[in-house]
Amino acid sequence: MESHEVIREVLKKTSAKQVAADLQLSLSLIYKWAELPEGDAGSGANNPLDRVGQLIRSTQDTRIAQWVAEQAGGFYIRNPDNLPPNQPLIPMTNGIVQEFADMLATIAISSADSVITKDEAKKIRARWEELKSVTEGFVRAAEAGAFGPPKTEAKDGDKDGAKK
Repeated sequence: MESHEVIREVLKKTSAKQVAADLQLSLSLIYKWAELPEGDAGSGANNPLDRVGQLIRSTQDTRIAQWVAEQAGGFYIRNPDNLPPNQPLIPMTNGIVQEFADMLATIAISSADSVITKDEAKKIRARWEELKSVTEGFVRAAEAGAFGPPKTEAKDGDKDGAKK
């Protein structure tokens, strides 16, 4: 979804007049944010979402996305990069189970003395983020159809690999 579309959808449930008042901006500017930008043959204005995206691309610093996610009560998780196609299902599943076990072990070790220090909390957070990233990779691979039935090898010049 494009940024202006996100804003348009948000304004269906939120008063544009209230947003304008809260941000001390004109109502017309708020409405322009919900239109296709001028550069794309629309009459809209470059909106704050576009600016945040530009800032992230310019700096290559995901702390900006993390900060935005925190403002919404969430936490930013980077998608895994360059997932190889057609990964075997069982090893990927085992990887998720291992990451989960590692996270639980980190929690168990950290809480053994009934106190979790700030350093221990950071370790737990890091394991949790790794688990979420590995799981996201699994879900993306599943969505891409990477875990379909195995392809049979073609024999004797048979191009589709079907058995005769």
